Amino acid sequence: MALNHVLGYRCSVCGAEQAYAPRDVVYACPRCSGNFDLVFDYEAIRRAAPGRATPEPSLWRYLPLLPVSDPGLTGTPLRAAGWTPLYRAERLEERLGQNRVFIKDDGRNPTASFKDRASAVVVARALELGVSRVVTASTGNAGAALAGMAAAAGVPATILAPASAPPAKVAQLLVFGAQVVLVDGTYDDAFDLTVQAAETFGWYCRNTGYNPFTAEGKKSAAFEIAEQLAAFSVPIDGCWPVPDVLCVSVGDGNILSGIWRGFQDLLRLGWTERMPKLIGVQAEGSAACARAWESQAEKIVPVSARTLADSISVDLPRDGLRAVHAVRDTGGSFVVVSDDEILAAMATLGREAAVFAEPAGATAYAGLAKAVGQGLVPADASVLVMNTGNGLKDVASARRAVSEPMRIAPNLESLREALGARSA
Repeated sequence: MALNHVLGYRCSVCGAEQAYAPRDVVYACPRCSGNFDLVFDYEAIRRAAPGRATPEPSLWRYLPLLPVSDPGLTGTPLRAAGWTPLYRAERLEERLGQNRVFIKDDGRNPTASFKDRASAVVVARALELGVSRVVTASTGNAGAALAGMAAAAGVPATILAPASAPPAKVAQLLVFGAQVVLVDGTYDDAFDLTVQAAETFGWYCRNTGYNPFTAEGKKSAAFEIAEQLAAFSVPIDGCWPVPDVLCVSVGDGNILSGIWRGFQDLLRLGWTERMPKLIGVQAEGSAACARAWESQAEKIVPVSARTLADSISVDLPRDGLRAVHAVRDTGGSFVVVSDDEILAAMATLGREAAVFAEPAGATAYAGLAKAVGQGLVPADASVLVMNTGNGLKDVASARRAVSEPMRIAPNLESLREALGARSA
């Protein structure tokens, strides 16, 4: 559809507005550097999407709700991003003493992380703009997603990643053909350098919490959650259901703010009746958003991030303030968990729900378990855990989360002996 449903941009901090122009490259607010929200004409969306969604099994089923034109590229991984499975986790319900627990597994995306949603939309925008190259800073997942989506579209990509990024994630970047630059510094150092490079070389910058189109891709998860939950309940007055509580791991804050944005869209369109309560979960060693929420501050104070969950290890969350607002707006809360709790959650998700989550994805479940223990989640609430990445992204952490395998000689006696020892 023509982009007559996109009206402009509004700063989430100072409220400054800017008109939409199809060929303009827009990042953060030029007045205060706050994150821009895109402003939509919801009546135009209703007219363009009378059936709400098409049968296409990807985020592109919601094209009228997205701020880009149809990118084409049928039959490519870019066209397959989204529409990931949603499971009911009955054994986790028993374990937690909860009535209804669901898991949305975004580790099943083409490059195995939630970040494919943002990168698919950003690459579609890059095609509209006709840019020569796309670039992003990343600890791995955002970079792999951009590299994969860019490869599908034939757009050159450059990824700046901290040298500490997990080898499996760096390998993904290289296999997808991206130009990879490892930075001897933190993610935040790579972020700042990427912005400078984009300005200097005229590249299109995907950086999370900087490019407003990233949240627009991530909001598609909210649409899918509401539509897929309808299979587990009877819609009321034709509205899609939403979970009572939604747990999301938080690093830079853009996934949480994007999902919040998606549920706001659904509410404004009248396709749902309410918002879910959002619980943002952070690692103890990277908890800048949680601290701001607890102190009721309107400023994110950077930390020196240290956590094994590299995808959410961020000194200064670039979309942190909007994430804090999302939690406040929905009556939710922030929960902080330790690296040991994250490792335990990886094992629990695997054993009890057959979901292989990387540390950042398992952080959401660790947060739910802690929130239940703190009495923040009623037993009769419907709860959804957002897994943001596949465990194969960080095999070293996965091995830390479980016991070592048995090793025996190739005979039955050795097997019997080992099994007896393990049973004991």
